[in-house]
Amino acid sequence: MSQEHIIITDVSPRDGLQNQKVLIDTASKLALMQKLIDAGVRRIEATSFVSPKAVPQMADAGDIMAGLRPMQHACPDLTVPVLVPNLKGLERAVAAGAKEIAVVLSATEEMNRKNINMGLEQAASVSEDTLRAALAAGIGARAYVAVAWECPFEGPTDLSTVVALSRRMAAAGAQEVIIADTIGAASPAQVRDRCKVLMNEVTGTELAVHFHDTRGMGVANAWAALEVGIRRFDASAGGIGGCPFAPGASGNVATEDLVLMAEQSGFSTGIDLAGLLQAVAYAESVLGRPLGGHSAAWLRRKFGVAPGAAAAMPA
Repeated sequence: MSQEHIIITDVSPRDGLQNQKVLIDTASKLALMQKLIDAGVRRIEATSFVSPKAVPQMADAGDIMAGLRPMQHACPDLTVPVLVPNLKGLERAVAAGAKEIAVVLSATEEMNRKNINMGLEQAASVSEDTLRAALAAGIGARAYVAVAWECPFEGPTDLSTVVALSRRMAAAGAQEVIIADTIGAASPAQVRDRCKVLMNEVTGTELAVHFHDTRGMGVANAWAALEVGIRRFDASAGGIGGCPFAPGASGNVATEDLVLMAEQSGFSTGIDLAGLLQAVAYAESVLGRPLGGHSAAWLRRKFGVAPGAAAAMPA
């Protein structure tokens, strides 16, 4: 009997690296992505076309896209979506050769103001315009609905707001709407209940989820989403990440944890865990600190993969 497949977008090069204190050079980012590709990852959120002043780590977005071209030629089924904040970012992304973009809309007034200096309605309108323009340019489009469970500034997020914004993004042309637990505040029961409603209420698009592991429940939340029918997930190799504009947001759910959970539960991912550990070890050597999800120590013993050289050195 064939296994049901789930789709994982590894966001470590973008969401993972965007708030790192160590400035990562373009060659190292591309090397990380090559290791992810070697491990079987076929969707990688590569970079973001945001203001270099706001997010210096993403200042090399155009160079990243140029460096990815030979990788895409060698791996035709590779998809590399990029983040754009508005029409100007979209214009830059299209000029750099992007074939798929994503916008980020926060579900609360204050988070939008902290993140992009706009109110909720203006942010939603800008996201809609950007999605429509992307489709007119003939490229794929995704839309994040951030702080979809809880906001660091306003507390629990109203479900009706998340539903309404998700519908707006789908109507504007988002082929995938990603429901994001930006600060890692959700619990499995909340994920189950919210995803059930969203799957019934939001049509005309694919639904995905994006979890952070702030409270150690990222994989449990992913399982709750799987149980109610979600089949698209964001994750970050080694659990790298965290929103620079959301206080208390720690790293994303680790790709290796998600792959292990899914495959031991009868799903296929197409991702090789031993290869993924090599990508994590490389990221450790670049960032100079230990990385890895809850399963990393066990996986390293199983596959005989040592941590990155810099991370293994005593402090």
